[in-house]
Amino acid sequence: MGFVYRIASPSEYLAITGYGVDDVKLAKKAWIAPGQRCARFDISPVNYTFEVQAMSAEKLPFVLPAVFTIGPRADDVESLLRYAKLISPHDKLSRHVNELVRGVIEGETRVLAASMTMEQIFHGTKSFKQAVFESVQLELNQFGLIIYNANVKQLVDVPGHEYFSYLGQKTQQEAVNQAKVDVAEARMKGEVGAKEREGMTRQNAAKVDAETKVYTVKRQGEGSKEEARVTAEVRVFRNERDAEQQARVAEVEAAKAVERTNAARQTEKLKAEHLSKAVVDYEMKVQQANWELYNRQKAAEALLFEQERQAEARRATADAEFFARQREAEAELYAKRKEAEGLAAMGEAQSVYLSSMLGALGGSYGALRDYLMISSGVYQEMARINADAIKGLEPKISVWSNGSASEGGDGAMKEMAGVYRMLPPLLTTVHEQTGMLPPAWMGTLKGGTSTST
Repeated sequence: MGFVYRIASPSEYLAITGYGVDDVKLAKKAWIAPGQRCARFDISPVNYTFEVQAMSAEKLPFVLPAVFTIGPRADDVESLLRYAKLISPHDKLSRHVNELVRGVIEGETRVLAASMTMEQIFHGTKSFKQAVFESVQLELNQFGLIIYNANVKQLVDVPGHEYFSYLGQKTQQEAVNQAKVDVAEARMKGEVGAKEREGMTRQNAAKVDAETKVYTVKRQGEGSKEEARVTAEVRVFRNERDAEQQARVAEVEAAKAVERTNAARQTEKLKAEHLSKAVVDYEMKVQQANWELYNRQKAAEALLFEQERQAEARRATADAEFFARQREAEAELYAKRKEAEGLAAMGEAQSVYLSSMLGALGGSYGALRDYLMISSGVYQEMARINADAIKGLEPKISVWSNGSASEGGDGAMKEMAGVYRMLPPLLTTVHEQTGMLPPAWMGTLKGGTSTST
């Protein structure tokens, strides 16, 4: 047998083995020599449809319908070689290939689902699909396969478990209840908003009036204080000028007195020349004593005058400071009065707001209290504190039962029945301690009513 020329179709490859080929040779067209074998394999992707049965972290079973489009990786030679060696000898639609792909997808999906809660799977379908896609792709790489597309359909309940059905009913009922609450809250906000705006207008007007009057009083006090300061400085300047004039007059008088004294000395000198020495000495001593007395009197009068001027200046300064402090005290008193009036107006507005809220809620003090606690975030804070108290705990509860009803036991449902028998005394205790009643859908207490949602 001689050489044979083989050509592959656009969606096929030729896998050549034998003489002259160390392992496997891939080609779209080639001459096939004697001693060589050529096999064709198709690289077009195939759809695999599965219904994977998995179980969440809470041990809740569910069915995950999925359609995967899988085929060889055409852009990677190594992947094509692995596919040619491991998968191409079998038909792509054969039971062998189908079970291989199904085993990889189911195994990775079950492992991933077991690490997530049902709530995480249901609300994070996109991220769950991406995680399954990445995990399955890692396993398919060893066979040279690639996932072209993965379509995860809606999660389905396992017969006998209606989790998703109940979850849908819960979501629908919550939406209806929320719509009712939104309508009531919008009506209440419209009525309360008008009262709040009116109260805020009055409060702002009173506040602006008070601030204006306080500013006016402060400016008047500053003007009066500055006027008193200038007046005091003028008085001090006048006193200093008068003191200087008096000092000059005293100097002139002192000079005149010196001249008179000199003249008297000259006269006495002449007298001394004609009178006895004893008379001259006596007269000189008398004149010296009179001169010293005169100097001491003038010095005392000048000191007294200076002290009087200083006392007047201090008195004027003290009067100015007293007037300024009096004005500041009056301004502060006026501000305190206006602040008290603003607080009273705010209290009146809050009283009107609570009265309108109570009327909108039909006179129910319990409903008003619940609304105020919700608005101020009391319930959110209680939930946060309770969540922090159990944060990090990972309780694992397993219920085992190997008995039967005929042996006097209720089986695994006995524990669940105990939980439900615990609810009535728990709700009664909550009502006795807080005065709060359970919602109507949960039930009513004996001798009491339930709150409406």
